[in-house]
Amino acid sequence: MKDAVVIKSYQNGINLIMREDVPFEQITEELSAKFRSSRSFFGNADVALSYEGRRLEHGQELALVDAIRLSSDLNLVCVVGKDEETNRRYIKAIQKVQQKLPLGSEGQLHKGSLKNREVLETESSIIILGDVYPGSAVMSPRNIIVLGGLYGEAYAGTDGREGAYVAALEMEPERLKIGDFKYKNNDRQTKWGIRSKVQPKIAHLKNDKIVMEPLTKEILDTF
Repeated sequence: MKDAVVIKSYQNGINLIMREDVPFEQITEELSAKFRSSRSFFGNADVALSYEGRRLEHGQELALVDAIRLSSDLNLVCVVGKDEETNRRYIKAIQKVQQKLPLGSEGQLHKGSLKNREVLETESSIIILGDVYPGSAVMSPRNIIVLGGLYGEAYAGTDGREGAYVAALEMEPERLKIGDFKYKNNDRQTKWGIRSKVQPKIAHLKNDKIVMEPLTKEILDTF
């Protein structure tokens, strides 16, 4: 019988090739078993996870991540799509963001996701290599950049600084605030639905209101 899932390991990431004609539960069970048996081989590296072969709901993506985390010592910093056009947009956006936010005295880098109601508070701008899960929060007096999904809470410009922004590869926050302004989400789309196309977004102040826009080079050039 063919494997329900095949694991391909690269220098900085892992790619899962999944069969479309088997139940998703079979994939997670087989995935857990393979990572348990190869725990020492994979070690505790920081890696990006990608997958192909079938479309997954967001809850199923999280189930894959949890299966790997519970069965290995790997630190999954983000989930990357296989759509090449989307990946190119991500790369361009990330490069532009990193140019705008040099690390060192200007900013902080956090590796790993925030979950289990974790709260991360910093005195500078911050880049998070991972997701911000529901119930968790990140706070910064300057800018917040999530190289993953923002599903929890984000508070930027907490010291009243003008021009602060929040950017994420996937932007579906429970709560978002910049300075004294709160974001009002009028999108009725369910948070855990199937995502046909994910686009990086940036939230910033415009005319005393938080606006959410696609993260493009043209938008970032205005900051």
